[in-house]
Amino acid sequence: AREQARLKASVVEEDTEEWQKDSSFAGLERVGGVDLSYIKGDDTSACASLVVLSYPALEVLYEDCRMVAVSAPYVAGFLAFREVPFLVEAVQRLQQKEPRLKPQVWHISFDSLLAGFGVACHLGVLTDLPCIGVAKNLLQVDGLVRDELHKEQIRSLQREGDTFPLTGTSGRVLGMVSCEDYNNSSKPLYVSVGHRVCLETAVRLVKSCCRYRIPEPIRQVQKQGSEGRGR
Repeated sequence: AREQARLKASVVEEDTEEWQKDSSFAGLERVGGVDLSYIKGDDTSACASLVVLSYPALEVLYEDCRMVAVSAPYVAGFLAFREVPFLVEAVQRLQQKEPRLKPQVWHISFDSLLAGFGVACHLGVLTDLPCIGVAKNLLQVDGLVRDELHKEQIRSLQREGDTFPLTGTSGRVLGMVSCEDYNNSSKPLYVSVGHRVCLETAVRLVKSCCRYRIPEPIRQVQKQGSEGRGR
């Protein structure tokens, strides 16, 4: 808990890069995705995956997939300590093999500030790179619940780009619910800050990286992880 508190104090919830300040993200050339996916029925064997895509074309430039043995126990609220070391190792391999391909921002399919201090925050602080947390389901924290009011707000998302904030009982805005697909407004994305990016920029960037419902860096890294587990 002390180590988590120390790392959390280093989270930056605002834009720090020049490309973030441009409405079209001029200067952004590479986006990345990382993921740790488990073999079904086995919570100790997982595939640590990483991809780097070009931007704005979203073409895969680099892939890394490695099976790992997860030994640290799961403790609620401290998932990052169990999983992030393997993601950091994947980032380090990228830096050693292809340093010119280091992404300028990571998309991570875990909750971030929405979880208090999740994987996206943890990895962002350790690598000192901008990170965005993206989830398909609502994490029920700080009074957030998938009740009828929440469902009604989701139904109100009519157009691609429509959003509404996730405000906890503490009064803090923890993330944003965003509609990224005209044909799938009943299944939005939950976007939150990881590190070195503000929430508004995070939402805009996620939108710009979506060919389908899921941002392409996450879709590609999860695809790679699925293939890696099947090898």
